[in-house]
Amino acid sequence: MKKYIKIMSVLLGLFSLAAVGGSIYVANILPDTFSVLQGKKLSFTSDLPVVAECNTTQKSVAVSASVKAGNVYSTEIMLFGIIPVKQVTVDVVNETYVIPGGEPFGIKLYTEGVMIVGMSDVDSPNGPDNPAYDAGVRVGDIIMALNGKAVSTNDEVAKIFSSSGGKAVKINYKRGTVAYSVSVTPVKSVSENTYKAGLWVRDSTAGIGTLTFFSPSTGVFAGLGHGVCDVDTGEIMPLSEGDIVKASINGITKGTKGTPGELKGFFVSETAWGQLYTNTETGVYGVINGYLQGKAIPVAMKQQVHQGVAYILVTLNGSAPQQYSVTIERVHFNDSGETKNMIIQVTDPKLLEATGGIVQGMSGSPIIQDGRLVGAVTHVFVNDPTRGYGIFAENMINTVKSIEIQYHKDVS
Repeated sequence: MKKYIKIMSVLLGLFSLAAVGGSIYVANILPDTFSVLQGKKLSFTSDLPVVAECNTTQKSVAVSASVKAGNVYSTEIMLFGIIPVKQVTVDVVNETYVIPGGEPFGIKLYTEGVMIVGMSDVDSPNGPDNPAYDAGVRVGDIIMALNGKAVSTNDEVAKIFSSSGGKAVKINYKRGTVAYSVSVTPVKSVSENTYKAGLWVRDSTAGIGTLTFFSPSTGVFAGLGHGVCDVDTGEIMPLSEGDIVKASINGITKGTKGTPGELKGFFVSETAWGQLYTNTETGVYGVINGYLQGKAIPVAMKQQVHQGVAYILVTLNGSAPQQYSVTIERVHFNDSGETKNMIIQVTDPKLLEATGGIVQGMSGSPIIQDGRLVGAVTHVFVNDPTRGYGIFAENMINTVKSIEIQYHKDVS
């Protein structure tokens, strides 16, 4: 009997440790906020063994069909329905319908200020010198003004330094969200016979990506699923203004292990198809001139995304997207990664034959599961091009809603 009690005590202790460890793990991977549709309660379609339980005073609020969008309540996430994990906030929202994309589009982006993309020594009479670096300026910083004058092009920056006559130039710049001001004294280049500060800057970029979705009620679009970054610094380029244009795919470089593939295309027209409003970590957003054809489908909340069969919309030739099967292998709920919320694997034989899996240019391709837009393709695994990351559509919708508010203000 004593031996039995001892065994049971050990098993109970192990179960307690496992329960504590499990609850800590689940608490860390779940976000602090969820959204649910009006009249619905928070539930999970993933394989996580959790349920949401409201307290007595809140339970009727959580499940009542009379709850209207805009209401907020809190609920307890329970492991196996019995072990409290964490309190989360639940926002009640209306269902959002969008037209999924899959069409290629060209991007023309002009920066706010100019981005420092490189620094190099100037061959001054006294030897190699880099005045800007010595003053504290670094790659990735955004120059907003020189000597009090706003600058937005490479030529403006070069002209101000070259015409300085060796006198100090005041630089107003941003590093992230923090503003700085320094004085830089250009030095004369022996080989070029002009004054320089030792900076390389960029004022624009262009490329091709995939449209994710379009809001038929407002004309706002979302694309890429990740921000447009500078090729040299990897930093998101601050948007001053920009356009999207229609594009066509005319070639494919197939992806292989260690070498990402690419969709090759060209701008069909120089006429703007739409205007860019913002370039963020979750993608590019703006307003389309006209209307995107297609059937509107609902957007999934993140807790509705689950492991299993799905499909993506991709254009491999011309401008018409086609449907290809994928599997959602894993879902990451944690808020810490806005663009890597799920892992997908391409399973469609036709897509694998044509591209090898996920390739550059497919970023933004809509991911659809259970008749809902659940996300967009964002990244490829370099060592396994059949697999990659996707972003939750809900993360992109949150940005779209803010754009829609601003857009209505602009046109009112």
